[in-house]
Amino acid sequence: MSAYLPPVFAALHQSLREGYSLANLRGDLAAGVTVGIIAIPLAMALAIAVGVAPQHGLYTVLLAAPLIALTGGSRFNISGPTAAFVVILLPITQQFGLGGLLLCTLMAGLILIAMGLARLGRLIQFIPYPVTLGFTAGIGIVIATLQIKDLLGLQLAQTPQNYVDQLYLLAQALPTTHLGDTLVAIACFAVLVIWPRLVPKVPGHLVALALGALLGLLLEVLGLPVATLGERFSYVADGVSHPGIPPFLPTFAWPWQLPGPDGQPLGLSFELIRQLLAPAFAIAMLGAIESLLCAVVADGMTGTRHDPNAELFGQGLGNLVAPLFGGITATAAIARSAANVRAGASSPIAAIIHAGVVLLAMLLLAPLFSYLPMAALAALLLMVAWNMSEARHVVHTLSIAPRNDVLVLLACLVLTVLFDMVLAVGVGLLLAAGLFIKRMSDLTDVAPLPQHFHEALRELPREVLAYAIRGPLFFGAAEKALSVLRRFNPEVKVVIVEMSAVPMLDMTALAALENLLHDYGRQGVGLVLVGTSPRVRLKLRRAGVHREAGRLTYVKTLDQARTRALRWLEPTEPQLNSDVIQAR
Repeated sequence: MSAYLPPVFAALHQSLREGYSLANLRGDLAAGVTVGIIAIPLAMALAIAVGVAPQHGLYTVLLAAPLIALTGGSRFNISGPTAAFVVILLPITQQFGLGGLLLCTLMAGLILIAMGLARLGRLIQFIPYPVTLGFTAGIGIVIATLQIKDLLGLQLAQTPQNYVDQLYLLAQALPTTHLGDTLVAIACFAVLVIWPRLVPKVPGHLVALALGALLGLLLEVLGLPVATLGERFSYVADGVSHPGIPPFLPTFAWPWQLPGPDGQPLGLSFELIRQLLAPAFAIAMLGAIESLLCAVVADGMTGTRHDPNAELFGQGLGNLVAPLFGGITATAAIARSAANVRAGASSPIAAIIHAGVVLLAMLLLAPLFSYLPMAALAALLLMVAWNMSEARHVVHTLSIAPRNDVLVLLACLVLTVLFDMVLAVGVGLLLAAGLFIKRMSDLTDVAPLPQHFHEALRELPREVLAYAIRGPLFFGAAEKALSVLRRFNPEVKVVIVEMSAVPMLDMTALAALENLLHDYGRQGVGLVLVGTSPRVRLKLRRAGVHREAGRLTYVKTLDQARTRALRWLEPTEPQLNSDVIQAR
């Protein structure tokens, strides 16, 4: 059997097969420019949020976005840095530095490629909705909290280690609030809220950042200092330090050659890879979930279909290559992909054009980015966090969802905020699976069959009992269900069990059934199984549960079960041959 290879360039091939005209190109150009303009400040702000210089966010768009679009399985996904990764990437940066973050991203890329090769593209179908909603809402809360420092221009005494510690340090730092930063943040946030309602065709965040930069310069003139990107970040060229971001392309470097937490080259060791393996797996899982969810949303908007395995492969390839040139973790962004669709995109070429727009902006406008206030970028991320949290949707879900789903949602939300998303998703999935198993086991029951259920059950001797099993017999329900079949008077000699409503049974059920037969054998009780499906019968035979005269047999109907039970009650035993005949 040959190995599976996902169709590389699947989305591009699909677009070209349907015909690519000049009108399609114009739509891709318009969409690429629109999304590129949106991506520039977001990429820088998200890079800052994960603890690295803003240019690394732009590098991610330049490298990962076009590579994923070309090789992936969705025609409309726009990839790049996303807010969902902040809660995972920031602790990695704090513990392992830039080099550790890029190495972890590279490892996550390899995992995503392996997931694509293993055909795990339908992964999103097995993530319960309360889990997704819970951890995304929690991520929104964490991101919003992280922005308070720059929104108010606070000076924290130390780096917080957890969410509770962060709230405590923020409260302690409130006396250091800077009026200039606060005014810029309020003005920018007001524009972000009001502008889309007044002029929806012009991206509100561009207006907000432009206003924030102008207001920051005015406040500086008036004697109110405002922290800017150029003051916070700098780069070195030809031995000279310059403010802001570099106006040139990144160079190739192995991640372990880049600075670690102490500023020295990180180095490569088995112990480092072992420590990064868990967060790399978390990055890959979140990247897969978000990318596939984004592709589903885009399909719903356009009526198209994506190739999930090819999308995972493309995402893995993008995250494998981008870190080699300074790019951080990338995945498909729902907001940017939706904007891409609304702007008229028809193929992955729009994502390539969007990366070209970011490239031109970095080469031509880099000096101007130095004047962007940190408070303005924080206000932009605060709006992203609000949109991501889906507060109204969470409240609505809490009011209408079943109690078990509410428990899963709240558990994921609280664990994401107080601890981390990896723990939240793991606990959420286990909790959801456990509650599902409980619900399924409640659906499986064993009950006596009344005489009026079927003509064959009328006037059965008291030595014969009839039961019906309904529902799957699996580890969560088998022992509980089959224990009912042990509760009868010593005078009972034959038990009829109607099993037509049993779709499956697992090894736990097989073991429980074997124990039941063993107990029946010691008590001299025979078992007649009625209406077993071919699949269930095959599993029983493979497990060695075969017909045995006077002890076990399979029949199709209750009439046959009655005949067999009455025959077993007869003092003589000529029924062996009839059992063999029926088996044939």
